Amino acid sequence: MATIGGNIIMAQRLQFPSDIATVLLAAGSTVTVQVASKRLCFTLEDFLEQPPCDSRTLLLNLFVPDWDSDNVTFETCRASPRPFGNAVSYVNSAFLARISEASSSGGLIIEDIRLAFGAYGPKHAIKARNVEDFLAGKSVSASVMLEAIKLLKDAISPSVGTTHPEYRVSLAVSFLSSLASNLHEPARIDPPNGSDTNGIMKGGAESSPDKHVKVDIDCLSICSRQELVSTEEYIPVGKPIKKAGAELQASGEAVYVDDIPAPKGCLYGAFTYSTLPHARIKGIKFRSSLASQKVITVIVAKDILSDGENIGSTFSTLGNEALFADSVSEFAGQNIGIVIAETQKYAHMAAKQAVIEYSTENLEPPILMIEDAVQHNSYFHPPRFLAPKPVGDFSEGMYEADHKILSAEPVGDFSEGMYEADHKILSAELKLESQYYFYMETQVALAIPDEDNCITVYSSAQMPEATQSVIARCLGIPFHNVRVITRRVGGGFGGKAMKAMHVASACAVAAFKLRRPVWMYLDRKTDVIMAGGRHPMKVKYSVGFKSDGRITALHLDLGINAGISLDYSPVMPSVVIGSLKKYNWGALAFDIKVCKTNVSSKSAMRAPGEVQGSFIAEAIMEHVASALSADTNTIRRKNLHDFESLKVFFGGSAGEALLEFV
Repeated sequence: MATIGGNIIMAQRLQFPSDIATVLLAAGSTVTVQVASKRLCFTLEDFLEQPPCDSRTLLLNLFVPDWDSDNVTFETCRASPRPFGNAVSYVNSAFLARISEASSSGGLIIEDIRLAFGAYGPKHAIKARNVEDFLAGKSVSASVMLEAIKLLKDAISPSVGTTHPEYRVSLAVSFLSSLASNLHEPARIDPPNGSDTNGIMKGGAESSPDKHVKVDIDCLSICSRQELVSTEEYIPVGKPIKKAGAELQASGEAVYVDDIPAPKGCLYGAFTYSTLPHARIKGIKFRSSLASQKVITVIVAKDILSDGENIGSTFSTLGNEALFADSVSEFAGQNIGIVIAETQKYAHMAAKQAVIEYSTENLEPPILMIEDAVQHNSYFHPPRFLAPKPVGDFSEGMYEADHKILSAEPVGDFSEGMYEADHKILSAELKLESQYYFYMETQVALAIPDEDNCITVYSSAQMPEATQSVIARCLGIPFHNVRVITRRVGGGFGGKAMKAMHVASACAVAAFKLRRPVWMYLDRKTDVIMAGGRHPMKVKYSVGFKSDGRITALHLDLGINAGISLDYSPVMPSVVIGSLKKYNWGALAFDIKVCKTNVSSKSAMRAPGEVQGSFIAEAIMEHVASALSADTNTIRRKNLHDFESLKVFFGGSAGEALLEFV
């Protein structure tokens, strides 16, 4: 298996899904084998079709022809289960194409093409003959490649019992689509800004200025680059420096919270959490097991000192979230208590053996979805100073529009606008789901009680100052009695901003009560359940636009699933709208509801709000382009800001116009 020959024999004899076999098949390779006294030569395609080799077969050589580099494109693609880069592929592929320039049209002609696919469920790698025959002699165009993709779907047929068959076929199609887009690259395109680059064919032939292909600028991808010019005028500003601690992290010497040696007498904790979203908690029992016998105690809400508060996190005085569920569990995954044991293993095992008794009598059904929250008017009301402001006159913008895409709920004077509209697309809707952070080190904390009502907490928290205040309030002691140490976060992406406070506070409560160090390291399953993640959203939008693609008005009905507490959610509306403002919408109006639901609180996650806002903006652009049968980049360019629209959307922060645009 570690050799090319071994891969070929395993692919032929054992149906091994070899990447190398697929690559060599596309390259038109031949093999020579010795069977007893006979020496036989096969194309690799024919060799793979032969009955499985026996012990008498000897692979003598493998020949790969020289295709010459001029006008030849050779590409390979594979996809395998994450995160194993050396795992067997879901699909592997290899493409070899020889192209030439048509003398009449100046376009590109496919002279010869070889398409090989493997690992998707067949006995061995195959060539897509029907697609090759169709593409040979054809020009490179969208319609031709679309027909080729349709033919490929018929050629790629995973065998019965293959896992994820639809996914494998879609991968094969995406690989061919990638080849189609790259076949345009051999021709040199004059950069729109007049800058010059070396035009190189895929195979290495340099193109001459008189053979440049003229391309409509609207067909080009929108791209940008940043050029940093170093000068000594502002040294040391701008001088490249090494990242602090880079050597320690790369060498594995960096000490994370979980690497700290356990103090003498250290105990270990694990959360036991609710499995129902809205239920009364009647009691906690443990199944009889070795782990349950190792339980020292269970810390719950009543163990918080009388001077302290049941607080697990807080954000800028906008609202708190409880550390422990008291009598009623408000969401599935809410902390009910901490199981304390002599080792982390026993703590985790015992927490899984916990049996929680619930009662849902006389309780309302849980509110889980945005639709449920709207039906029950279950909303948070963020302070007005955080609310985004509408832009322009939406009703007037809709009146001017030639085309409109409308949500089910009209806003403004829609009757007249709908009467004059040339085209209508009703109930335009988007749904954005949540995401988990998946940081390297899960939530972890070590709390060590000290003399004179003091405590030291090692925590992988992104907000150690807020963690300090929450611990102090939870214990009912002065802030200066709490020392929080965060040397490294161990990966956060926002997930250790608020949720890390719960782990640190829980450890502190247990350590303060038991007067012994307490360490808690969440296993990945518990971390996922409690983390919260990115905010799910539901969007309905109404958009009016001219026949040339210029958008005149946009209205959004946006629902944000905040979860059980405010957390970072009050900031989300303004950030989402701020991200939307990258385009000139003419007039922009919106109705945003921050929904309170019985799920874990959603929190900040890597560009919170900006990711969702950008996704919504691009989805609308693509919808408008589809309605007009226009290129999406053309619609994007049509709605980029000029200085006047920047002043409307951003006010004084738009700055001053450059002289060349005045």
